[in-house]
Amino acid sequence: MRGRSEAGAVTCGSSHAGNECDRLVSADRPLGWPRVGPVLILAILALLTAATALVLAVVGLRRTASTQRPAVDALPEDVHGLRQEVAALKTETGDALRHLSVVRYDAFGDVGGHLSWSVALLDDAGHGVVLSSIHGRSEARTYAKSISGWTCEQQLSPEEEEAIAHARV
Repeated sequence: MRGRSEAGAVTCGSSHAGNECDRLVSADRPLGWPRVGPVLILAILALLTAATALVLAVVGLRRTASTQRPAVDALPEDVHGLRQEVAALKTETGDALRHLSVVRYDAFGDVGGHLSWSVALLDDAGHGVVLSSIHGRSEARTYAKSISGWTCEQQLSPEEEEAIAHARV
């Protein structure tokens, strides 16, 4: 329905207007410019929204990176300090009696129940003590033998040697 309105202007949509309507519509925009439809406007708005979101994300990332930088820079110093502390702890605990073993046995044929025992208490270098308790029918005796470098100057029983061997593993 293209035609003229009461004031003499062309009304687009009238069948009488013809090319006159196209000339008036195209006179609103510069020569050579395409007609801008609603889809193109929505696409441009979406592009502007995406660009704004990207700029905000980059700004946020830079802000986060700048606040985290001192913590990241301090990590090598912290790791070095922790390594020194671990080395100091290894030195301190080297003398600790950490190698332990207990062997239970029957010292005499007439006494059962594995009441006799030998225990080895040694440090990393094999220095320490072997304690043995021998239980008989009427009495019990306890012995202590000094160990140096995984060996003893005194004669060891087979059970005491076994306790040292198990503690060494």
